[in-house]
Amino acid sequence: MSIISEDISKAIHLLTAEDIVAIPTETVYGLAGNIYSEKAIKAIFETKKRPFFNPLIVHIPSIDQLSSIVDYIPEKAQLLADAFWPGPITLVLKKKAIIPDLITGGKDTVAVRVPNHPTTLELLNKLDFPLAAPSANPFSSISPTTAKHVENYFKDSIKMVLDGGSCISGIESTIIGFENDTPIIYRLGSTAIEDIEAVVGKIEIKNSIAQPNAPINIKADVTPNAPGMLERHYAPKTKTVLTDNILKSLNTYDGKRIGLITFKSKVENKNIEVQIALSDSGSLAESASNLYDVLHQLDTMNLDIIIAEVFPDYGLGKSINDRLTRATKK
Repeated sequence: MSIISEDISKAIHLLTAEDIVAIPTETVYGLAGNIYSEKAIKAIFETKKRPFFNPLIVHIPSIDQLSSIVDYIPEKAQLLADAFWPGPITLVLKKKAIIPDLITGGKDTVAVRVPNHPTTLELLNKLDFPLAAPSANPFSSISPTTAKHVENYFKDSIKMVLDGGSCISGIESTIIGFENDTPIIYRLGSTAIEDIEAVVGKIEIKNSIAQPNAPINIKADVTPNAPGMLERHYAPKTKTVLTDNILKSLNTYDGKRIGLITFKSKVENKNIEVQIALSDSGSLAESASNLYDVLHQLDTMNLDIIIAEVFPDYGLGKSINDRLTRATKK
């Protein structure tokens, strides 16, 4: 029997009873629970097999509720919230004491956003509490962008996936922290750097691995500043490599069953078992929207290797490269 349902009243009942429910957002599906329920939050970590030191994102229904979650809102944080909420930007701010340390990995900051999805906004507006909702996948696996992806992961361990269709943005929110009131990008995501800088000026990217072989400082036993900063993440079970020279990589794996992901062009080569261009029209937004679904597809095909093309180093191309680079880490 399927656990996928469009019944918001059922989701409200389960969440109010301190259970967890997978919910849709514009970015990816999240595994949600009442932030004030230790039972629900522990269930999120245990179901995902996510380390307890890795913080969760708190989802609220409107910007008006931000002051009930955080102690201090820097001027540029307010500008970003006004410009992009509801939408795929998460702000990391000093938390109020009421926010449990279990949510924040013991840190004095909390990650918070207003999702831009009608079903989940309706749900949040009908609840008496915010929701913590990391991506609804086992820790480090490919994030889910359809209800079916979630069901495939968790059909035996959760009671419900609230179906909201396919996620439009397709990769997680951009996460922005503040150091001495200066905004810093902790995780690249569905809001492009250029759009953010148009609101708050030049902004630093911290611990980015958006390009192949670039360094990252976060280690597996250190509490990250925000969700999604660990080195290996978003990864298929199939070995995956990221390349700026497709033909060289194809020749390197001669004789293997290869799945190829490109931006927009097709490649003629006898070694390719299957290839998918993320956007025939060359749209980075369409590519981001399709990325995880394509990785899910290729990961079910018993391939020996997935080869992905490096994307242009601007706009959402930076975010796509970040996800693909993390997917290739061992």
